[in-house]
Amino acid sequence: MKNPAPEPSRVSNRILDTSDEIINNQPEKIDFLHTVLCQVGMPRKKTEGRIFERESGRSIIRLESGALFDGNTLVEQPLPYGSRPRLVMVHLSSEAMRTQSRKVEIGNSTREFLKKLEIGISGGKTGSYTMFQKQMQALAACRMTLGMSVGGRNVTLKTQPISRFEAWLHNHDTAQLSLWPGVLELSKEFFDTLNEHAVPLDSRALSALKHSALALDVYTWLAYRLCRVDREPGVKVSWINLKDQFGQEYGDIKDFRKEFRNALSQVVLVYPEARLEQIDDGFILKSSPPPIQKIQVIMPIK
Repeated sequence: MKNPAPEPSRVSNRILDTSDEIINNQPEKIDFLHTVLCQVGMPRKKTEGRIFERESGRSIIRLESGALFDGNTLVEQPLPYGSRPRLVMVHLSSEAMRTQSRKVEIGNSTREFLKKLEIGISGGKTGSYTMFQKQMQALAACRMTLGMSVGGRNVTLKTQPISRFEAWLHNHDTAQLSLWPGVLELSKEFFDTLNEHAVPLDSRALSALKHSALALDVYTWLAYRLCRVDREPGVKVSWINLKDQFGQEYGDIKDFRKEFRNALSQVVLVYPEARLEQIDDGFILKSSPPPIQKIQVIMPIK
């Protein structure tokens, strides 16, 4: 007798439901992310050291860890990593684009901000809240160098994306004191270049993929890249190219291929118009409509 097929996981159900929603309905909310961050993401796993670099084609990111004042001294922060800082950067960028203000209110507590991001903490574990707060502080403290080629010009942006970090002593649901920001303000340099180089994204897709930093990176990359393919046969990307862009954390390319295929299988469900063809040594990217059409971006719905 054959074993019964395993039941779909909560993540699988969420992705399938989102896929159906995206196919049948227009987005009610449009998110945004900087062009460079769509092509080269932050670390996906905890990274030792204080500098991280990733590049793809003519785009590069250099991330340097920073320090925050705790009331007594400057405390060195680690490099941000994983899905949470990515979702935070999308939220901050999206709110800044919608309001055309560099100042973004993020709520009175960790719990309130997590609700804004549509992130749940299972069981309300204090350790999970603490980990999120640490990632927030690491992101607020870090410095970025973004490099890109625009219209035949090579542009370098050196910035601390979050220029102001206001905080007070507060905790998500107890009287225990802890550092939590109430307002984050994007730097003028980052905000200005974001206004010129923001990629519109479907917030439903991002929410469905929030469990995986790799899936978020693959989605934002395809959202940026596929609509720019201008050759009829498409553009080839090899597994070596993909590992250089997405797989620095993997030693064995076989492990990377497995993880990338799994992430891609989820991404194409929430980006149903994405056109790719798998070949022996990689993929062919084919011209595809962006997940958010230009006419939808003229007046984003709040």
